[in-house]
Amino acid sequence: MVRVGIVGATGYGGRELLRLLFAHPETRITALASTSVAGSSLDEVLPAFAGMSDLTFAPFDADGLRAQCDVVFVGVPGGKSMEPVAALRAAGIRTLDIGPDFRLKDVEAFRTYYKREHTAPELLPDAVYGLPAFYREAIRGADLVAVPGCYPISALVPLRPLLERIEATCPVVIDAVSGISGAGRTPSEAFHFPEMNENLKAYKLAVHQHTPEIEQEVGHRAMVQFTPHVAPLTRGILSTITVRPAGAVDLDDVYACYADEPFVRVLGEGRLGEVRYVRGSNYCDFGWVRDDRTGNLLLVSAIDNLMGGTAGMAVQCLNLMFGIEETTGLRFGGMAP
Repeated sequence: MVRVGIVGATGYGGRELLRLLFAHPETRITALASTSVAGSSLDEVLPAFAGMSDLTFAPFDADGLRAQCDVVFVGVPGGKSMEPVAALRAAGIRTLDIGPDFRLKDVEAFRTYYKREHTAPELLPDAVYGLPAFYREAIRGADLVAVPGCYPISALVPLRPLLERIEATCPVVIDAVSGISGAGRTPSEAFHFPEMNENLKAYKLAVHQHTPEIEQEVGHRAMVQFTPHVAPLTRGILSTITVRPAGAVDLDDVYACYADEPFVRVLGEGRLGEVRYVRGSNYCDFGWVRDDRTGNLLLVSAIDNLMGGTAGMAVQCLNLMFGIEETTGLRFGGMAP
């Protein structure tokens, strides 16, 4: 039984981790840490888990967590996980960060896009990018896993194998629409119900922090024009990716690499991903259409940003790290309707 701690379990990603880990047959949640609700019981803070545990939130203490846990998830806002992750690694605890602080290897890119200095750059070379389809063996032996961003997962699954085989003749265009939970739990006017109900908007054009993450993980084989949107959905991401290949490409052959991938469903030509079929699951669905008029290839992918884009992906990584069958605790189909 793997003993698990969660730092920052009150956020949306942390809550989803709780939901998955309570049902996981080979894990036991042994510690919860929080700076905002320390001293409060789990059922006081998160009534959805009432009756499931007598755990109480404690202040963050790396040495205390080392005594209680085999692994710790860190689920705090971007820019705030560097300090606890560094403390956990100094204490010798295997760590999975579901935030963005250890995804980028380039500290200059981190400074540019996150507008802050990286305070633990010495850990970046050891941080394994937590996308099992590409880094499965490295994750197995990792002591620090940087779970990918939800937008990048939706783009990288269809895009990376393609760019490994073809040359794109112009920048790759990614238009992605996310549910509001992707903005996190902290209230803000921009995502207030009256502002977002029956609304759809683009944001952070040309400066979004997931742009360098996507470019890093496609090996800088193409420049990316990434435009995120937010829609009045609770969860889910739909990404439309436009690529112009330099020549003919056999996509069935390109995506044969996913034949044994447990949570990637290649829908094929003319079948496109839809959020309703992945909601509540760890799957990424994608398909494509060829536009002979423009020469463009259009790929459409769908994920649940809190499952396949955050907590589910993190649990898949945990399973690999501890020699557990990879799909354990994640065998959910999409919630449709």
